Amino acid sequence: MTDRTSPVRVLLVDDQPLLRTGFRMVLGTEPDLEVIGEASDGEEGVDLARRLLPDVVLMDIRMPRLDGVQATARITAAKLPVRVLILTTFDLDEYVLGALRAGASGFLSKDVPAEDLVDAIHVVASGEAVVAPRILRRLLDRYADRLPDPNSPAAPALEALTEREREVLVLMARGLSNAEIAAKLVLGETTVKTHVGHVLTKLELRDRVQAVVLAYESGLIRPGT
Repeated sequence: MTDRTSPVRVLLVDDQPLLRTGFRMVLGTEPDLEVIGEASDGEEGVDLARRLLPDVVLMDIRMPRLDGVQATARITAAKLPVRVLILTTFDLDEYVLGALRAGASGFLSKDVPAEDLVDAIHVVASGEAVVAPRILRRLLDRYADRLPDPNSPAAPALEALTEREREVLVLMARGLSNAEIAAKLVLGETTVKTHVGHVLTKLELRDRVQAVVLAYESGLIRPGT
């Protein structure tokens, strides 16, 4: 996580005023976080993201006018220096995979403990990605029967990776942190970060969450392996 000299600027996008108030109260107690605006739907959220350029957008997924997936896609397409952290009431919302593909940097349930939400905002603001383990596990289990056979030829995109980079991608997909990957492969953590960077660049991915999704979609790894 990178050091910051100023608070992480957060934009709240949710169609429920009481939830926005609750998030504002929780985040308002953190000296290194600052809520700079609120939006009640995706259209307004995209507009405020363009004008305010927050570090992180806390984005609801089911909203009127424009849902969280579409709003995230617009923010990503505009190449704004803004990261999106999706929050939803539904662990297995039908839009989860779409939100990650659209460029969301994280996905959490709205019942996440306050300290975990604060940590997730800092992780996302630092350029990393986060998905609640139970959500990722259940999501991938749900889509397991749609995933390709891991014994089939590798997806063309994966052919650009070296053997070591493929090893790193597999461990990323299993949820290991850089430090854990380093210990597993007996490498320095800086070396692992370099490999992760190469994986993301070669596969043209925004962050490690999208790398995890690709690893499962391509059959490189399957739930439970």
